[in-house]
Amino acid sequence: MAKPVGPTSHDLVALVRRLTGVKRVGHGGTLDPFAAGVLPVFIGRATRMVEYHLADEKAYRALVIFGASSSTDDLDGELTTTDGPTLSRGHVEAQLAAFRGPLEQVPPDHSAVRIAGRRAYELARHGEKPELRPRHVEIRSLELTAWDESDPQRPTAVLEVQCTAGTYMRALARDLGEALGTGGYLGALTRTASGPFRIEDAHSLEIVRDRLAHDRVRDLLLPPDAGLEAYPQLSLSADDLGTLAKGQAVRHQTARDAAPEPGGLLRIVDGSGRLAAMARFEAGRLHPEKVFLIPGS
Repeated sequence: MAKPVGPTSHDLVALVRRLTGVKRVGHGGTLDPFAAGVLPVFIGRATRMVEYHLADEKAYRALVIFGASSSTDDLDGELTTTDGPTLSRGHVEAQLAAFRGPLEQVPPDHSAVRIAGRRAYELARHGEKPELRPRHVEIRSLELTAWDESDPQRPTAVLEVQCTAGTYMRALARDLGEALGTGGYLGALTRTASGPFRIEDAHSLEIVRDRLAHDRVRDLLLPPDAGLEAYPQLSLSADDLGTLAKGQAVRHQTARDAAPEPGGLLRIVDGSGRLAAMARFEAGRLHPEKVFLIPGS
């Protein structure tokens, strides 16, 4: 789904749950209400695949506003003007090099990180300063694609970012502004990709509403293992699938060739190519992790 600005990720999950009547609905990574972009939504048995997407890399288009800092590191917070140097595009581009590659990044105070059982944003809202530890993240690609200095006191930059899961764009805007001596905060954000799911392939909220209202959910669905092509695929006979479905391991001669390494995860399919299970290959046997399709169904 292409999430619009406004609703929360939970709002959209609740909408899909209500319109489909399916209780088990989940998503593949929260977007803040002011953010837009790719929100993978999983329905029914496919919700069991969410865990395989948690480490998916992300891509974003971020608007960073300089000349002030924000209490929430984004446009929704209380702004504090910074008396810093006048920036040029060249200044910003030169500083970007320091943010490419591995980083130790401190999450925003207003984040969902838990501290002693409480969310950081809960502490921040009550005037407490959360003690957040730096997290290891990696920014694979970081490029400035647009620059606007029509307001010299509040110049803006559009950044295209590719990064590992868990990277905060609000923290990137904050830290970039601090490094430049001007302050900075996130003014807008679009997630352009979440792992294999890309914005150009995502359905708009209007299309999702229409299809679900007319009982055409299948028009929106991808196979349960979509985006998991990195896991090798192995076809099993009906007898072997029946064994896996009982939670029992299966000895398979060619699984060793398909498995990337001992303990490697494989996508198990039936004769028609439908996903039947996710299994690990260990000690010459396939051990079922999740079973989705019962033979004959």
